[in-house]
Amino acid sequence: MRYKLLGNSGLRVSELALGAMTFGAEEIGVEIEESRKVYDLFRESGGNFIDTANVYAGGRSEEFLAEFIADERERVVLATKFTGPTRGRDVNAWGNSRKTMMEAVDASLKRLKTDYIDLYWIHSRDFMTPIEEVMRGLDDLVSMGKVLYVGVSDSPAWVVAQANTLAEWRGWSKFVGLQIRYSLIDRTVERELMPMAKALDLAVTPWGCVGSGILSGKYNADPKAKGRAAMRGQISDQSLTIAQEVVNLAQEIGRSPTQVALNWVRQGEGVIVPLVGARDAQQLQDNLGCLEFELTDEQMSRLNEISQIELGFPHDMLNMQQARNRKVDNHRA
Repeated sequence: MRYKLLGNSGLRVSELALGAMTFGAEEIGVEIEESRKVYDLFRESGGNFIDTANVYAGGRSEEFLAEFIADERERVVLATKFTGPTRGRDVNAWGNSRKTMMEAVDASLKRLKTDYIDLYWIHSRDFMTPIEEVMRGLDDLVSMGKVLYVGVSDSPAWVVAQANTLAEWRGWSKFVGLQIRYSLIDRTVERELMPMAKALDLAVTPWGCVGSGILSGKYNADPKAKGRAAMRGQISDQSLTIAQEVVNLAQEIGRSPTQVALNWVRQGEGVIVPLVGARDAQQLQDNLGCLEFELTDEQMSRLNEISQIELGFPHDMLNMQQARNRKVDNHRA
């Protein structure tokens, strides 16, 4: 496991982050014994970056992690999030307001049994709280020592850019990380969010890198599962086509489709730290296998070509203008 600086900061994190959403979750997760095995395997492999949220499994994910990190708190880069609802029928129990933020951070600190959170994420934009209130509140948490760094998840590029510009102007703590959904079957973040992250020197921690399991090839291999998923609108023919190419490439190089899908994300431009989640240690071991190799330029191009998207206006127009300008320059030369 190698390490990277987390965006415009001095914080060093492992090149993969462990997503703890499955810890304690009833339907998609596992109980504490298996969660401990997943955590231990990640740590034994050199991973130090752990990501959770206050709403995962109703807070049980944070409680599990409190036990796991108890003897090595200083060695772990611990990230958690707030925004989601924590109490029913309470209008201030969710969102990004100062009131919600302050209550949420104290509740997370209590569940995690720690004095500080290394990286505190806004889980998503709430459409109501002024960005000045959000950034001032986060800066106050940093000043109080409850939080060391701040990041933002699942928000429009213009909101993130506005927030960091305001923070820089006011001398407040800026976002150092951006958490987004990104995979071969969902590249829409390449239109605005990825270029913004590169311009603002934000580390990107993508989730959903295997496309909810589609890129593992399981639907291609099981027609019945494919049919059920298609009927529920969970899968498209294009997604299956991309997944099949991932499967074909994986077979050619003797790797798993999951490892290929993760490496396509991991080898992108900028500081990218994919989030990997697992229901058991065996699944995590397969994920970690992506660190044992890299895709060649030809293999990356092959996957890029089959999964490419239209960037839309104004990107397509500007790219055409740039191409025309290059032709003129070459002719003059």
